[in-house]
Amino acid sequence: YKGAGIVADIALLTNVFFIFGVLASLGAVLTLPGIAGIVLTIGMSVDANVIIYERIKEELRNGKSLKLAIRDGYKAAYSAILDANITTLLTGIILFIFGHGPIQGFATTLIIGILTSLYTAIYITRLIFEARLKKNKPITFYNKWTKDFLQNVDIDFLGKRKLFYVISGLLVSISLLSIFINGFDLGVDFVGGRTYIIRFQNQKKVNTVEIAKLVRNKLHTLPVVKTFGADNQIKLVTKYMINSHDPKADGIVDSMIYVSLKPVLPDTLSLRGFEQNYIMTKQKVGPTIAHDIKKAAVNAVILALLVIFLYIFFRFRNWQYGMGATLALIHDSTIVMGVFSLFYKTNLFPFSLEIDQSFIAAILTVVGYSVNDTVIVFDRIREYLKIHPHRDSYTNINKALNSTLSRTLNTSLTTFFVLLVIFLFGGEVIRGFIFAMLIGIIVGTYSSLFIATPLTYDTIRRKEVKEEKEKKAIEEKKREEQRRKALEKEEEEGEKLTPEERKRRKEKSKARRKKKKHSKKRK
Repeated sequence: YKGAGIVADIALLTNVFFIFGVLASLGAVLTLPGIAGIVLTIGMSVDANVIIYERIKEELRNGKSLKLAIRDGYKAAYSAILDANITTLLTGIILFIFGHGPIQGFATTLIIGILTSLYTAIYITRLIFEARLKKNKPITFYNKWTKDFLQNVDIDFLGKRKLFYVISGLLVSISLLSIFINGFDLGVDFVGGRTYIIRFQNQKKVNTVEIAKLVRNKLHTLPVVKTFGADNQIKLVTKYMINSHDPKADGIVDSMIYVSLKPVLPDTLSLRGFEQNYIMTKQKVGPTIAHDIKKAAVNAVILALLVIFLYIFFRFRNWQYGMGATLALIHDSTIVMGVFSLFYKTNLFPFSLEIDQSFIAAILTVVGYSVNDTVIVFDRIREYLKIHPHRDSYTNINKALNSTLSRTLNTSLTTFFVLLVIFLFGGEVIRGFIFAMLIGIIVGTYSSLFIATPLTYDTIRRKEVKEEKEKKAIEEKKREEQRRKALEKEEEEGEKLTPEERKRRKEKSKARRKKKKHSKKRK
């Protein structure tokens, strides 16, 4: 967006500054679920700017002056931005009230982030534009490559919907089969493990990422590794052999950890020396995510989906929109979980596909992102239905999908590239977590275009077809009644006629029917 893009970047930086400022003032602990909430709010903040800028570009293409285009662009964008943010805010509030542990951490940063992103995306950018307009300084919203980017596309999204129903049906079926047959690779948070406090006597500082890699390569399960106290001391938690009833299990795990850490231990150090001088304490711990937290998480997500459905139903005055959005959310989260279930036993990915508290946050991020994407499309459909009430819903919905395509791709690619950078350079520990969000962004964008909207169209069309049939039946009934009355009148008049007149009328009626039949045959 050239000059306007710099203004959006300023708003984004201010937004991040505000989020961390509020978190610091509350004394909140920043965890991976919390970071997931921040990533989602930054994505939504970008989205708000993209919606505004695309609207301003539309107004400029319609021949309006820069000042008028900015004013009308913001005005037209408010509805979509507020709907998208309110649905996500309601989700955050539900998760905060009914969730526990990681769910609350995610919800806290999400609620803070939505409020700050609304302020920065709408108010701060407008403030900068107004200041530049007063000084008669130029504001650019595109360059020569992006001026008409995706403006003349005419993709028949609804015409291809059955193909995508089949694709999605296969993906969801495979995911559900894998979930029921393979299950998941549950992490330490869910199944518990053994905790070791290890002090490296030969080092001043320990690289926890390197330690986690070494242990994972040997034990084939990713441990939780954190610096504990001094820089050369770590807390290592592993679920390796946690469900084993072998009385020698503790000793086997000790020796396996010793073998895996050999590259960073002195060459002369024996297993006995490692146990005596390096392992400070060890104990068996239960799962950190208890049964009640898991139950609360499931209840919170179900309630959040219900609230999303009700809000969309209230805003769009049509239950079909709420149903389309909710089914798309279930579709997205099922596929993401299916990927983790399907591939955790393979060695296709060089990182862990464990299900832990971070994964819960990733799924919630996917839900938030997907509903945000879907509501933007729905908002444009509602607008087109108002502007073109006599145009059929098929054309209106297709036009709406095409007109929001540039916004959908811009937002999705921006968020995707940010996550990709974190995935590549963020370290081994969070790769599984970021991978879940990357899959979610792809699936969420796909579902808003090819699942949520087509499902909404099909249910609306079914209602329209039913109404048309009822209307035709009423009209046919009226015509039948008119024919019956005409026949009765004719019979009454026929009784007064002479036999010759009655015969002539009969012949005329017969000729009329024959002509009508011949005309139908020709048609």
